[in-house]
Formats: sequence, structure tokens, C-alpha cells
Amino acid sequence: MASKAIPEPVNKLIEQLGRLPGIGPKGASRITYFLLRAPEDISFMLSDALRALKEQTRFCSVCGNITVDDPCPVCSDPKRDKSVVAVVEVPLDLLALEQTGAFQGVYHVLNGAISPVNGIGPDDLRIRELVQRIDAGGVLEVIVATNPGQEGDATALYIQRELQGRGVKMTRLARGLPVGSDLQYVDAVTLMRALQGRSGL
Repeated sequence: MASKAIPEPVNKLIEQLGRLPGIGPKGASRITYFLLRAPEDISFMLSDALRALKEQTRFCSVCGNITVDDPCPVCSDPKRDKSVVAVVEVPLDLLALEQTGAFQGVYHVLNGAISPVNGIGPDDLRIRELVQRIDAGGVLEVIVATNPGQEGDATALYIQRELQGRGVKMTRLARGLPVGSDLQYVDAVTLMRALQGRSGL
């Protein structure tokens, strides 16, 4: 409950920051009071960056990654091997794979993983678009790079069933990855070895 001793604009910012993942009430309060004491340009630059984020970014019509230009730089790069598609849960996972420098194919971002507990089913993800992409031809291998763990495994199994009989080789990142971890938090060497040691589904 908002305190009457604190001005409404301050309460409002604390409330909005508290809705962000990983930021609790105390963290939201600390950020708010930091911005209050900081030079004005810091707050205005943050405000401008948030506005630009919403106004200038979109999702790539091919892979679903966050981009300014559509298609995104990866999809439009003629040097990328478009016959190999790595399927990731979120754009941060794509970034993690890109940082290894080991993958020269293209991506497909699902925007999540199957999670009945959280009310996320296959129809909430970009699996239908993946199937259409495969049916369009030109893809020889699909690397299922979902996070190791119950939700990632369920998603991988569903994708395997959907793509069965469509003439594409299906592989999964090697299990050198810690179970339950997210790709975005795995170091580049471990991720590179997992990519190189991928196995068939």
C-alpha cells in the first residue's frame, strides 16, 4: 500500500519498477531514490531509451528475434547458413549462442517454453511458424536449443513430434549444460562445447 508521506510520482515509479522481473519492492525503492538524487540527464536518458525501445524495435518476421530492421541482421546476412536453424526460447538465448562465435546458422525464437503451470501451451509459442518455415523448404537441420530442464525438455519433445516426417535432421545441444539453468547464464566455452557436441533427438 502506498504511503501518504511519499509523493504520488515516487510511489508510482516504485510500483512500476517493482513489476519488472528480478526487482522486488526494496530494489524498486533503491532505484527510484537513486534517480531522484541523480543528475536530471540520467533520468531523461533512461526515459528516452525506454521510449526508443518501444517505438523502434519489433520482432523479426522470419525468426522472431528483436530487431530494428526487418528481417533482422542475422536473417538478412548472406554469409549465414540458412539450412541450419537453432530453436531458442528467448532472444537472450540467441545472444548467448552468438557470443560463442561457433554457430553460423540462423535462429528461430519461440518466445517462451511450454509450461502448463504458467498457462503456456504450444499455441502460445512460435511453433506453428517454425513448422511453416520447415515446410517452405531449404532447412536441413534443426538444433533444438531449449533450456535444459522440465519446460525446455517438454518443448523439445513437442517440437520433435511436430517436425517428425518432415525430412529434417533434428539435434539437441549436448548435456554438458547444467540442468535447470538458462542459456543466457551459461559461459561461452560451455555453450560452445554443447553446440559442437549436439546429439540427435
